[in-house]
Amino acid sequence: MEPSLETSIGQIQLDRPVMLASGILGISLDVFKRLYLSGAGAVVTKSLSIEPWEGYPNPTILSVKGGGWINAVGLSNPGAPNFAKMIEPNKDVPIIVSLVGSIPEDFEMMIKQFEHCQVTAYELNLSCPHVAKVGLEVGDDPELVKKIVTAVKNSTNVPVIAKVGLGTSNYLNTVGTAIDSGIDAITAINTVRAMAIDAEIQRPILSNRYGGLSGTPIKPIALRCVYEISSKYDIPIIGCGGISTWEDAIEFFLAGASAIQLGSAIGDNWITVFHEINKGILQYMKRKDYSNIQEMVGLAKRS
Repeated sequence: MEPSLETSIGQIQLDRPVMLASGILGISLDVFKRLYLSGAGAVVTKSLSIEPWEGYPNPTILSVKGGGWINAVGLSNPGAPNFAKMIEPNKDVPIIVSLVGSIPEDFEMMIKQFEHCQVTAYELNLSCPHVAKVGLEVGDDPELVKKIVTAVKNSTNVPVIAKVGLGTSNYLNTVGTAIDSGIDAITAINTVRAMAIDAEIQRPILSNRYGGLSGTPIKPIALRCVYEISSKYDIPIIGCGGISTWEDAIEFFLAGASAIQLGSAIGDNWITVFHEINKGILQYMKRKDYSNIQEMVGLAKRS
């Protein structure tokens, strides 16, 4: 029997386990459709705020030697009300809407905008490393995490995911608080706070000074976090961070993830990369005689 790429993240059912991560190509319904037809199991939007945000002035992104990127785009987005109007015609693509805010009321107000849209899940961005008063500043405050997750869960029947990252506090406490507050799944991890300095002008390169490191340099960190979360908590996990090949995807499944997200990896071949990774996963499953994704999830934790 042919192996199946179908996977479940709690209540979320996907035909394929490879998704588009938030922040990449995330504001066009036409692009969402192309990605879905090219093999993405779901697409996660750019993080949306109540009002449109312009983001930071250039320079906002630079490449890192050996692979990877540091970016400080500043969560630029058209605002939740405008974005909801854009995706309202969608009937086919599994869309996970990423939301960012600083108080529970922000999230409640944004969710109301999507009442007439087909939304597969909401992903709460509790981990952006380079925008003040949102992201990691929220994720580092357990009481605020509790209030936000509780408010969102009371506002919708759609599954809710918390995206966590590495801030100043123990990220596992953030995960535990989100779970205790009713979260349905965890995405781990976001970009890692980083910076670069120009030796000639002797100044930070990014206009914001600090940015988020993504791509291959953070894969071992993200993999470790998925392993730690799955070892401590019984919660569906989406792996994210430095994944660019089918081998990377398998590692995250074995560490405890039921699905994965791609970000930096789609920069060079965003039309083919989902198909290539899906194909590699299927070939691996055939070779190992697995019939579905869930049979691999967490196997690396065997004693």
